[in-house]
Order: sequence, then C-alpha cells, then structure tokens
Amino acid sequence: MSTPAATTGNAPDADRPVPSQVTPSEPAVPPRDAPARQDGPATSEGPADVGGDRTERRARSSQSFWTAVVGVPAIFSVLRLGVEAGGELQTTLLLVANVGPVNMLAGFLTTAARLLCTALVAVFALGGVLAASREATARRSLFARWMDVTPSWFIAASFLMALLTWPLLYLPLLLPTLAAAFGLTAVRLHERPAVRILMITAAYAGYLWLLLPTLRDAWRQAEPLPIALLVVPPLLAIFVAGPLPRVVLRAFAPLSQAAVLVVLVWAALPVISTPVLPLTVTTVGATAEASEEIRGHVVTTDDVHTVILQERGGVRYVPVDHVREQVLCPSEEELPRYRLWIHDFHIEDSLLEGLGRRVRPVHRVDAACR
Repeated sequence: MSTPAATTGNAPDADRPVPSQVTPSEPAVPPRDAPARQDGPATSEGPADVGGDRTERRARSSQSFWTAVVGVPAIFSVLRLGVEAGGELQTTLLLVANVGPVNMLAGFLTTAARLLCTALVAVFALGGVLAASREATARRSLFARWMDVTPSWFIAASFLMALLTWPLLYLPLLLPTLAAAFGLTAVRLHERPAVRILMITAAYAGYLWLLLPTLRDAWRQAEPLPIALLVVPPLLAIFVAGPLPRVVLRAFAPLSQAAVLVVLVWAALPVISTPVLPLTVTTVGATAEASEEIRGHVVTTDDVHTVILQERGGVRYVPVDHVREQVLCPSEEELPRYRLWIHDFHIEDSLLEGLGRRVRPVHRVDAACR
C-alpha cells in the first residue's frame, strides 16, 4: 500500500512563516493609531452625537436655572444687610450677629417673594412664546431652554405664588402671562369662530360687571392707570400666545431677555433697601419729664442694653431701665396710594394681605410714628 510522499526540508518554501488567515466571521481590527473610517461627509453627526449634545444642553440649562433661583435670594439677603447698615462694616457685622438665617428667610419671603415670582412668571411667559415659535430659532433662546427643562409643577407653583402675593391691581396681568406660558389660544375654546367670539364676549362682560364699582370710582377719582391695568390685560390674553413670525422672533428673543434683566434689576433696588428689622419708636428717659423718642430698628435686647439702629444712621445702646415705651410703626411704602376697593379688598393689597386684614384689621397709626 503506497503512502503520499512527505515534504522534505530541501523545499524552497519550507522555512517561511505561514501567514495568519482571517476568517470572515472575525474582521480585522485596525491599528490603534489608524484614523477611523468615515462613510459620510466629515461634518455629519450621527444620531447618538445629536442626542448627547441635546442632553448636555438641557443639563446646562437646568443647572443655570436652578443656580439663579437659589443664588439670587442669597445674594439679595446679604446685600440687604449691607444696605441696612448704611455701608458701615461694624454695623453690618452687628446685624449679621443678631439677625439669624430664619429671620432673613422670613424677611425675604415677605418682601421679595413678590419680586421673585414676578421674574419667574415673566421668564415662563416669554419662554412659552419662544418655544411655541419656530423650533430652530426658539432653541437658541435661554428662556425657551429654561421653559423646556423646568417641571410643570414648578411653573404652576410660580403662578400660584403670584396669585397670592401680587396686589389686586396687577392680578389681571396674570391672564396674558398664563396664556403665553402654556400656549392658551382662543382656538382651543371651540372649533367654530362664532361660538368662540360668543364665549369670549360673555366672559369679558362678566369680568367687567365684577369690577364695575371699582372702575366707576377710578373714573371719578381720575385714576387712568388702575383703569388700564384692570381693563386691557384680559384683551391681550387673546392674542399674546405664540407662535411669532420669524422676522419678529429674531429681534424679540434677545430684546425680551435683556428687558427682563433690566426690569429685574430696577425692581430689585427697593427690595434691597427694604429694612430687615421692624420700625419702632422707642421712648427712653430716666424720668417722664426728661424723655426722648428714638425712631429706628431694635437689633437686640439683653439684660443691660437695648441696641437700636437709628433711622438716620448710627447705633444707640440704651439702658433697659430707661426704656419707657415702644410703638410699632408702618414704613412709607406701606401707606396706600389709591382709595379704591374691590369688594372689601383694597386694590393695593394682595389676597393674603386682604384676608389678614379681615382677621385682624389695621390699627390706627400712633401719633409718635408721625
């Protein structure tokens, strides 16, 4: 039986290495330094890259929004102490040592909550209009991105806070801002135009009937501003919702953001200068005949002294035994400007303030406060 002949060592290809073969199921891995292959143009991005970039932008927008919401109240609180101290370092340190964070938070919520919710309502209203406009252009707006990343419950809470803290005179402005933020248009009321017009006319007539006594008093007192603020905003709510034309949108986005920033700074100046401590008139003196009235803010009281930050500057340390009487006084900003009422609520009071005055009516201002 014959066998095949074996390969001898004298063959010319015997000493050469056998090259490795790559099977079709295991593709060759390119070297680490080799450039990646591109099947399309160099400027094209895959779906994963676009999604990752969008997620990163949303994260940055969310971070900037919450930083502004938390950081602005903290900055205002520090600035209020410095302004209240008259810019003096030692007086500022005295206030910092005696005004706790709870008092600062309570003072900020009672005086600056109106400003904060006003800024949020303006941002959400403009962001809603920009987001409802052209998608490619609205994404470039900061307010539209904030509107996109803010939870719905926070937007609703901001409008609810504005409803409770805004004066009744400015509450009609919530109607156009609410329509702009949530894209509420007249088309959503009914599909037939005649029915929509009838519904809008009936609602507006009922609104005017509710405010008829107030409008009549404002007309008799020659107060055009309250009339305009009560009558015009409900009409604007019909047309204020987006989308906007592209030509208007290009200029509207940057100008609206700059306008909100300017108005916020302008409105923040009274908030920063609002006193942190209550205004009092303290009667001091060793005897009833030799008495003195000190108008200012009581910083602290211990067993020895009562520290009073005077309204005209300076700190007085009054012995406790010399304090004969103290009277709480309203500030000038609390004095009313209009003599107008909406069903037993003063037009410059908020809903919370109006309900509080019903529980405990305002007492007469003491003669010492004048």
